[in-house]
Amino acid sequence: METPGRSGRSWSWANRPQPFRVAIVGAGIAGLTAAIALNHFFPDLDSIQITIYEKVEEVREVGASIAINPSGLRILDKLGVEYEDFSIRQSSGRPMVYRHWKTNEEIGHDDVKGHVDEKHHVSRFHRAHLQWALMQALPRQVELRLGMKLVQATSKQDRVILNFENDYIYEADLLIGADGIHSLVRGSFVPDHQLKWTGRVAYRSTFDASLVDGIEDLPGEAIFWVGHERDFFASRLAYNQYAIIGSVYRDPNDTVSLYRDAKWDGIGDVKFLRSLYEGWHPIVQSILEAVPDTKTYPNYAGTALKSLVLNHRVLLLGDAGHTHGGAFAAGASLAINDAYALALSLAHVHTQGGQPTYDQVQRALRLYDATRMPLVTKVLDMVHSPAEWKRWNGNGPDGEVESDEELRARVARRPDMSWLMEHDVDAEFQKVVQSLEAKAETVKSEATVEVTEAFHGDEN
Repeated sequence: METPGRSGRSWSWANRPQPFRVAIVGAGIAGLTAAIALNHFFPDLDSIQITIYEKVEEVREVGASIAINPSGLRILDKLGVEYEDFSIRQSSGRPMVYRHWKTNEEIGHDDVKGHVDEKHHVSRFHRAHLQWALMQALPRQVELRLGMKLVQATSKQDRVILNFENDYIYEADLLIGADGIHSLVRGSFVPDHQLKWTGRVAYRSTFDASLVDGIEDLPGEAIFWVGHERDFFASRLAYNQYAIIGSVYRDPNDTVSLYRDAKWDGIGDVKFLRSLYEGWHPIVQSILEAVPDTKTYPNYAGTALKSLVLNHRVLLLGDAGHTHGGAFAAGASLAINDAYALALSLAHVHTQGGQPTYDQVQRALRLYDATRMPLVTKVLDMVHSPAEWKRWNGNGPDGEVESDEELRARVARRPDMSWLMEHDVDAEFQKVVQSLEAKAETVKSEATVEVTEAFHGDEN
């Protein structure tokens, strides 16, 4: 397709000597998976040049535990990512077990609902370990540039311009924003999108598992203890690591809450964290006594965007595109599926060699958006529903206090999330392709009928 260029002359992506330039902002799970997935479908990268820009100066072992559900693990396997050495999964096969905060009795558990290979049962990772596995799978042709903090991105007819803090400027044909919930790519094109504190603050810690080895009756599996206005999660991780997450829920509209001003990745007070769980079961308190330090993570979420495609050259992946605040422990898997869906879309429309044309890229972006938007919008609608707030907080926003019976009932009636955890992005993509092709065929048939009727009308 010929498109007006900067000088007014026409140009064609397919005829330009330079490769099709893809810029990925963010070297987290979303960005790295996107580069790996593109290489998976386009192993000859001579026609596609991929550059990842990451703001940190070096990739360090930071972060806490994350879960990857069956939908994400299936994709990692398809992409050839070696993750087994870094993962821990439940020996019982249950994705999660819920226990009472005081009695430690099991009050609920999740089950695998579909036909899921045991290898793809929910697995838990240290975020840094999974990032390392993705780094090892990153193709050598992909350039990773560290210490590159994006300031602003602007889109022209024939390119996207990225301006970085060090005055470096890069021009790309396609920009992938994979830079997290506080995305600067999103902010460049959707400046009015707002994040709101959900009322939740998480205290996260990861430390050597030897510190908890002497705790009597310590569960070998990941456990989620449910209490009033707070909960507590603990799990073993690979490489003899142990992780905890203590979450506190408050009214997000309370302007004087002491949790409102908690800093992201801020240094937390371990003594204060322990005080939040006074009176809880001895196992929980013993784990907390072993915690050497903690960090705070106030939880923010935003409403759904109209589209993950911001314009004809810019799209979003992962938390940058769906600011769900980590709900349902699905953030990493959503990012992995986003990246795979994008690569699937490009591969579907660009089956020949050479560079993708402008029309092909636009078709791919439409396919990507149609494949992912229904799912991520459903997730965000749930995140912002009063029922979801009540499900985790226990006490209602109008101040009523939850009884023990209500707590147990709350756990018992939690929604079935298998539609999200076991989502098949390949199957969803094929449905979208068939639907769009059927619509195109209908339009073509209607156009043929109109032409035929017009022709016969002229005869009369």
